[in-house]
Amino acid sequence: MNATKNFIGVDVSKKTLDLCLLDAEGRAICRSRIENKRKNISAFFEELQKEKGLDMHTVLVCLEHTGVYSNLLLEYLISVQASVCVEMALQIKRSQGVQRGKSDKIDALRIAEYAHLHHRKLRLWAPTRKQVQELKALAALRDRLVRVANQLKVSLKENEDFTDNDILNEVKLGCQASLKALEKDLKKVDEKINKLIGKDENLNKQMKLLTSVTGIGRAIATQMIITTNEFQMIKEPKKFACYAGVAPFEHTSGSSIKSKPRVSKMANMEMKKLLYLGATSAIQYSEEMKAYYERKVASGKKPMSVINAVRNKLISRAFVCINQNRSYEKNYKHALA
Repeated sequence: MNATKNFIGVDVSKKTLDLCLLDAEGRAICRSRIENKRKNISAFFEELQKEKGLDMHTVLVCLEHTGVYSNLLLEYLISVQASVCVEMALQIKRSQGVQRGKSDKIDALRIAEYAHLHHRKLRLWAPTRKQVQELKALAALRDRLVRVANQLKVSLKENEDFTDNDILNEVKLGCQASLKALEKDLKKVDEKINKLIGKDENLNKQMKLLTSVTGIGRAIATQMIITTNEFQMIKEPKKFACYAGVAPFEHTSGSSIKSKPRVSKMANMEMKKLLYLGATSAIQYSEEMKAYYERKVASGKKPMSVINAVRNKLISRAFVCINQNRSYEKNYKHALA
Protein backbone atom coordinates (compact mmCIF):
# COMPACT_ATOMS: atom_id res chain seq x y z
CA MET A 1 0.00 0.00 0.00
CA ASN A 2 1.25 3.49 -0.88
CA ALA A 3 1.67 6.14 1.83
CA THR A 4 -1.84 6.83 3.11
CA LYS A 5 -2.91 10.44 2.66
CA ASN A 6 -6.66 10.18 3.27
CA PHE A 7 -9.04 8.08 5.35
CA ILE A 8 -12.68 7.37 4.60
CA GLY A 9 -15.07 5.92 7.17
CA VAL A 10 -18.28 4.39 5.83
CA ASP A 11 -21.41 3.57 7.82
CA VAL A 12 -23.24 0.99 5.69
CA SER A 13 -26.95 0.29 5.69
CA LYS A 14 -29.27 -1.44 3.25
CA LYS A 15 -30.38 1.73 1.45
CA THR A 16 -27.69 4.33 2.18
CA LEU A 17 -23.98 4.89 2.80
CA ASP A 18 -22.76 7.62 5.15
CA LEU A 19 -19.17 8.61 4.35
CA CYS A 20 -16.64 10.80 6.12
CA LEU A 21 -13.31 11.83 4.52
CA LEU A 22 -10.33 12.78 6.69
CA ASP A 23 -7.02 14.30 5.62
CA ALA A 24 -3.62 12.98 6.71
CA GLU A 25 -3.87 14.90 10.01
CA GLY A 26 -7.26 13.42 10.82
CA ARG A 27 -9.36 16.50 10.01
CA ALA A 28 -12.80 15.92 8.50
CA ILE A 29 -12.95 17.58 5.06
CA CYS A 30 -16.08 15.99 3.59
CA ARG A 31 -19.23 14.26 4.85
CA SER A 32 -21.90 12.81 2.59
CA ARG A 33 -24.82 10.44 2.43
CA ILE A 34 -25.46 8.57 -0.81
CA GLU A 35 -27.77 5.80 -1.98
CA ASN A 36 -26.33 2.30 -1.77
CA LYS A 37 -26.38 1.81 -5.54
CA ARG A 38 -23.60 1.23 -8.07
CA LYS A 39 -24.13 4.47 -10.01
CA ASN A 40 -24.26 6.60 -6.84
CA ILE A 41 -21.11 5.01 -5.41
CA SER A 42 -19.04 5.51 -8.56
CA ALA A 43 -20.37 9.06 -9.02
CA PHE A 44 -19.45 10.01 -5.44
CA PHE A 45 -15.85 8.81 -5.68
CA GLU A 46 -15.38 10.31 -9.13
CA GLU A 47 -16.53 13.67 -7.74
CA LEU A 48 -14.12 13.32 -4.79
CA GLN A 49 -11.24 12.68 -7.16
CA LYS A 50 -12.22 15.69 -9.27
CA GLU A 51 -13.17 18.19 -6.55
CA LYS A 52 -10.83 17.14 -3.72
CA GLY A 53 -7.96 15.73 -5.77
CA LEU A 54 -8.39 12.36 -4.07
CA ASP A 55 -6.00 9.63 -5.21
CA MET A 56 -7.67 6.24 -4.72
CA HIS A 57 -4.23 4.59 -4.46
CA THR A 58 -3.36 6.60 -1.33
CA VAL A 59 -6.70 6.36 0.48
CA LEU A 60 -7.72 3.85 3.16
CA VAL A 61 -11.43 3.06 3.26
CA CYS A 62 -12.71 1.53 6.48
CA LEU A 63 -16.16 0.04 7.09
CA GLU A 64 -17.85 -2.29 9.53
CA HIS A 65 -18.71 -5.85 8.61
CA THR A 66 -22.35 -5.73 7.47
CA GLY A 67 -22.64 -8.76 5.21
CA VAL A 68 -24.16 -8.32 1.75
CA TYR A 69 -25.04 -4.62 2.23
CA SER A 70 -21.40 -3.66 1.63
CA ASN A 71 -20.99 -5.73 -1.55
CA LEU A 72 -21.56 -2.90 -4.05
CA LEU A 73 -19.13 -0.60 -2.28
CA LEU A 74 -16.46 -3.31 -2.07
CA GLU A 75 -17.01 -4.15 -5.73
CA TYR A 76 -16.22 -0.55 -6.69
CA LEU A 77 -13.23 -0.25 -4.35
CA ILE A 78 -11.72 -3.42 -5.83
CA SER A 79 -12.11 -2.00 -9.34
CA VAL A 80 -10.10 1.14 -8.43
CA GLN A 81 -7.52 -0.83 -6.38
CA ALA A 82 -8.20 1.09 -3.16
CA SER A 83 -6.94 -0.15 0.21
CA VAL A 84 -9.85 -1.43 2.30
CA CYS A 85 -10.27 -2.50 5.90
CA VAL A 86 -13.41 -4.36 7.02
CA GLU A 87 -13.63 -4.42 10.81
CA MET A 88 -15.98 -5.88 13.42
CA ALA A 89 -18.30 -3.17 14.75
CA LEU A 90 -17.53 -4.19 18.34
CA GLN A 91 -13.79 -3.82 17.71
CA ILE A 92 -14.24 -0.20 16.56
CA LYS A 93 -16.64 0.59 19.40
CA ARG A 94 -14.38 -0.80 22.12
CA SER A 95 -11.30 0.93 20.75
CA GLN A 96 -12.92 4.33 21.28
CA GLY A 97 -14.16 3.97 24.85
CA VAL A 98 -17.27 5.76 26.09
CA GLN A 99 -18.95 7.75 23.29
CA ARG A 100 -21.89 10.12 23.47
CA GLY A 101 -24.30 10.57 20.62
CA LYS A 102 -25.39 8.11 17.96
CA SER A 103 -26.23 8.69 14.30
CA ASP A 104 -25.08 7.37 10.94
CA LYS A 105 -23.03 10.53 10.29
CA ILE A 106 -21.34 10.31 13.69
CA ASP A 107 -20.65 6.60 13.11
CA ALA A 108 -18.99 7.35 9.76
CA LEU A 109 -16.72 9.92 11.47
CA ARG A 110 -15.80 7.45 14.24
CA ILE A 111 -14.98 4.75 11.71
CA ALA A 112 -12.78 7.20 9.79
CA GLU A 113 -11.04 8.26 13.03
CA TYR A 114 -10.48 4.60 13.90
CA ALA A 115 -8.80 4.07 10.51
CA HIS A 116 -6.64 7.18 10.99
CA LEU A 117 -5.48 6.18 14.47
CA HIS A 118 -4.80 2.51 13.76
CA HIS A 119 -3.97 2.38 10.04
CA ARG A 120 -0.40 1.13 10.57
CA LYS A 121 -1.57 -2.07 12.22
CA LEU A 122 -4.88 -2.70 10.48
CA ARG A 123 -5.22 -5.85 8.38
CA LEU A 124 -6.25 -5.01 4.83
CA TRP A 125 -9.29 -6.74 3.42
CA ALA A 126 -8.72 -9.13 0.52
CA PRO A 127 -11.49 -9.98 -1.98
CA THR A 128 -12.79 -13.53 -1.91
CA ARG A 129 -12.91 -15.77 -4.95
CA LYS A 130 -16.33 -16.45 -6.45
CA GLN A 131 -16.08 -20.09 -5.32
CA VAL A 132 -15.59 -19.02 -1.69
CA GLN A 133 -18.49 -16.58 -1.93
CA GLU A 134 -20.68 -19.41 -3.22
CA LEU A 135 -19.44 -21.71 -0.45
CA LYS A 136 -20.26 -19.04 2.13
CA ALA A 137 -23.80 -18.61 0.77
CA LEU A 138 -24.42 -22.38 0.72
CA ALA A 139 -23.02 -22.82 4.25
CA ALA A 140 -25.30 -20.03 5.52
CA LEU A 141 -28.30 -21.65 3.81
CA ARG A 142 -27.40 -25.01 5.33
CA ASP A 143 -27.19 -23.44 8.79
CA ARG A 144 -30.67 -21.90 8.40
CA LEU A 145 -32.19 -25.20 7.26
CA VAL A 146 -30.63 -27.09 10.20
CA ARG A 147 -31.84 -24.42 12.64
CA VAL A 148 -35.45 -24.56 11.39
CA ALA A 149 -35.50 -28.38 11.42
CA ASN A 150 -34.13 -28.44 14.98
CA GLN A 151 -36.75 -25.94 16.13
CA LEU A 152 -39.53 -28.22 14.86
CA LYS A 153 -37.98 -31.35 16.38
CA VAL A 154 -37.32 -29.74 19.76
CA SER A 155 -40.85 -28.34 19.92
CA LEU A 156 -42.33 -31.79 19.27
CA LYS A 157 -40.04 -33.41 21.83
CA GLU A 158 -40.92 -30.89 24.54
CA ASN A 159 -44.66 -31.47 24.05
CA GLU A 160 -44.54 -35.28 24.25
CA ASP A 161 -45.03 -35.52 28.02
CA PHE A 162 -47.54 -32.69 28.32
CA THR A 163 -49.90 -33.08 25.37
CA ASP A 164 -52.79 -35.46 24.70
CA ASN A 165 -51.61 -38.28 22.38
CA ASP A 166 -54.30 -37.65 19.76
CA ILE A 167 -53.43 -33.96 19.61
CA LEU A 168 -49.70 -34.72 19.58
CA ASN A 169 -50.12 -37.15 16.67
CA GLU A 170 -52.01 -34.51 14.71
CA VAL A 171 -49.21 -32.02 15.35
CA LYS A 172 -46.60 -34.58 14.28
CA LEU A 173 -48.50 -35.27 11.08
CA GLY A 174 -48.62 -31.54 10.42
CA CYS A 175 -44.85 -31.30 10.78
CA GLN A 176 -43.93 -34.40 8.79
CA ALA A 177 -44.18 -32.74 5.39
CA SER A 178 -42.13 -29.77 6.57
CA LEU A 179 -39.41 -31.96 8.11
CA LYS A 180 -39.21 -34.16 5.00
CA ALA A 181 -38.94 -31.07 2.78
CA LEU A 182 -36.21 -29.61 5.01
CA GLU A 183 -34.27 -32.91 4.95
CA LYS A 184 -34.56 -33.01 1.16
CA ASP A 185 -33.35 -29.42 0.84
CA LEU A 186 -30.52 -30.09 3.28
CA LYS A 187 -29.39 -33.09 1.24
CA LYS A 188 -29.36 -30.97 -1.94
CA VAL A 189 -27.33 -28.22 -0.24
CA ASP A 190 -24.81 -30.77 1.08
CA GLU A 191 -24.46 -32.20 -2.44
CA LYS A 192 -23.84 -28.72 -3.85
CA ILE A 193 -21.24 -27.95 -1.15
CA ASN A 194 -19.43 -31.25 -1.76
CA LYS A 195 -19.51 -30.73 -5.53
CA LEU A 196 -18.22 -27.17 -5.22
CA ILE A 197 -15.33 -28.20 -2.96
CA GLY A 198 -14.58 -31.31 -5.01
CA LYS A 199 -14.12 -29.48 -8.31
CA ASP A 200 -12.03 -26.61 -6.89
CA GLU A 201 -8.37 -27.53 -6.42
CA ASN A 202 -7.59 -25.20 -3.50
CA LEU A 203 -10.83 -25.78 -1.59
CA ASN A 204 -10.47 -29.53 -2.00
CA LYS A 205 -6.84 -29.49 -0.85
CA GLN A 206 -7.57 -27.36 2.23
CA MET A 207 -10.58 -29.49 3.14
CA LYS A 208 -8.48 -32.67 3.06
CA LEU A 209 -5.69 -31.11 5.13
CA LEU A 210 -8.05 -29.72 7.79
CA THR A 211 -10.16 -32.86 8.17
CA SER A 212 -7.00 -34.94 8.67
CA VAL A 213 -7.02 -33.50 12.21
CA THR A 214 -9.21 -35.59 14.55
CA GLY A 215 -11.99 -33.32 15.82
CA ILE A 216 -12.16 -31.15 12.69
CA GLY A 217 -15.03 -32.28 10.49
CA ARG A 218 -16.32 -30.80 7.25
CA ALA A 219 -18.51 -28.23 9.03
CA ILE A 220 -15.60 -26.78 11.04
CA ALA A 221 -13.24 -26.96 8.05
CA THR A 222 -15.75 -25.17 5.82
CA GLN A 223 -16.19 -22.34 8.32
CA MET A 224 -12.43 -22.01 8.82
CA ILE A 225 -11.92 -21.69 5.07
CA ILE A 226 -14.69 -19.09 4.80
CA THR A 227 -13.76 -16.97 7.81
CA THR A 228 -10.05 -16.88 6.94
CA ASN A 229 -10.71 -16.39 3.20
CA GLU A 230 -8.75 -19.56 2.40
CA PHE A 231 -6.24 -18.66 5.15
CA GLN A 232 -5.28 -15.38 3.45
CA MET A 233 -6.93 -12.95 5.87
CA ILE A 234 -5.88 -14.78 9.04
CA LYS A 235 -2.56 -16.62 8.75
CA GLU A 236 -1.65 -17.20 12.39
CA PRO A 237 -3.34 -19.62 14.84
CA LYS A 238 -3.23 -17.11 17.74
CA LYS A 239 -5.10 -14.50 15.71
CA PHE A 240 -7.71 -17.06 14.70
CA ALA A 241 -8.05 -18.16 18.34
CA CYS A 242 -8.75 -14.52 19.26
CA TYR A 243 -11.28 -14.22 16.43
CA ALA A 244 -13.03 -17.39 17.60
CA GLY A 245 -13.01 -16.29 21.25
CA VAL A 246 -10.94 -19.19 22.59
CA ALA A 247 -7.66 -17.40 23.31
CA PRO A 248 -7.27 -16.76 27.07
CA PHE A 249 -6.26 -13.24 28.17
CA GLU A 250 -4.85 -12.12 31.52
CA HIS A 251 -6.85 -9.68 33.67
CA THR A 252 -4.46 -8.01 36.10
CA SER A 253 -3.89 -4.49 37.34
CA GLY A 254 -1.35 -3.63 40.03
CA SER A 255 -1.72 -5.74 43.15
CA SER A 256 -5.48 -5.43 43.61
CA ILE A 257 -6.81 -7.05 40.43
CA LYS A 258 -5.47 -10.52 39.73
CA SER A 259 -7.83 -12.94 38.04
CA LYS A 260 -7.16 -16.10 36.07
CA PRO A 261 -6.78 -15.76 32.29
CA ARG A 262 -10.14 -15.93 30.56
CA VAL A 263 -11.47 -15.76 27.04
CA SER A 264 -13.07 -12.67 25.52
CA LYS A 265 -16.74 -12.45 24.56
CA MET A 266 -15.76 -10.37 21.52
CA ALA A 267 -15.78 -13.31 19.12
CA ASN A 268 -17.39 -15.20 16.27
CA MET A 269 -19.77 -17.20 18.44
CA GLU A 270 -20.75 -19.65 15.69
CA MET A 271 -17.08 -20.57 15.17
CA LYS A 272 -16.61 -20.86 18.92
CA LYS A 273 -19.56 -23.25 19.18
CA LEU A 274 -18.28 -25.40 16.31
CA LEU A 275 -14.83 -25.62 17.90
CA TYR A 276 -16.44 -26.74 21.18
CA LEU A 277 -18.15 -29.60 19.34
CA GLY A 278 -14.86 -30.39 17.61
CA ALA A 279 -12.97 -30.45 20.91
CA THR A 280 -15.46 -32.80 22.56
CA SER A 281 -15.29 -35.04 19.48
CA ALA A 282 -11.48 -35.06 19.63
CA ILE A 283 -11.57 -36.01 23.33
CA GLN A 284 -13.97 -38.85 22.50
CA TYR A 285 -12.19 -40.28 19.44
CA SER A 286 -8.51 -39.38 19.89
CA GLU A 287 -6.66 -41.45 22.51
CA GLU A 288 -4.08 -38.69 22.80
CA MET A 289 -6.68 -35.97 23.44
CA LYS A 290 -8.66 -38.18 25.78
CA ALA A 291 -5.54 -38.89 27.87
CA TYR A 292 -4.67 -35.17 27.86
CA TYR A 293 -8.18 -34.22 29.02
CA GLU A 294 -8.30 -36.84 31.80
CA ARG A 295 -4.81 -35.93 33.00
CA LYS A 296 -5.57 -32.21 33.23
CA VAL A 297 -8.95 -32.70 34.93
CA ALA A 298 -7.35 -35.10 37.44
CA SER A 299 -4.75 -32.44 38.25
CA GLY A 300 -7.52 -30.01 39.25
CA LYS A 301 -8.20 -28.11 36.03
CA LYS A 302 -11.83 -27.24 35.31
CA PRO A 303 -13.29 -29.39 32.48
CA MET A 304 -14.32 -26.34 30.42
CA SER A 305 -10.81 -24.88 30.73
CA VAL A 306 -9.32 -28.13 29.40
CA ILE A 307 -11.86 -28.26 26.56
CA ASN A 308 -10.80 -24.73 25.63
CA ALA A 309 -7.16 -25.86 25.61
CA VAL A 310 -8.17 -28.66 23.21
CA ARG A 311 -9.90 -26.08 20.99
CA ASN A 312 -6.63 -24.18 20.80
CA LYS A 313 -4.74 -27.38 19.96
CA LEU A 314 -7.15 -28.06 17.09
CA ILE A 315 -6.60 -24.53 15.75
CA SER A 316 -2.83 -24.86 16.05
CA ARG A 317 -2.78 -28.20 14.23
CA ALA A 318 -5.10 -26.93 11.50
CA PHE A 319 -2.85 -23.94 10.74
CA VAL A 320 0.33 -26.02 10.73
CA CYS A 321 -1.28 -28.47 8.29
CA ILE A 322 -2.26 -25.59 5.99
CA ASN A 323 1.04 -23.70 6.31
CA GLN A 324 3.17 -26.83 5.83
CA ASN A 325 0.83 -28.26 3.18
CA ARG A 326 0.63 -31.71 4.77
CA SER A 327 -1.93 -33.83 6.56
CA TYR A 328 -1.78 -34.33 10.30
CA GLU A 329 0.03 -37.47 11.39
CA LYS A 330 0.58 -38.78 14.92
CA ASN A 331 4.26 -39.26 14.12
CA TYR A 332 4.55 -35.48 13.74
CA LYS A 333 2.64 -34.56 16.88
CA HIS A 334 5.74 -32.96 18.43
CA ALA A 335 5.73 -30.40 15.59
CA LEU A 336 1.96 -30.02 15.21
CA ALA A 337 0.90 -29.88 18.90
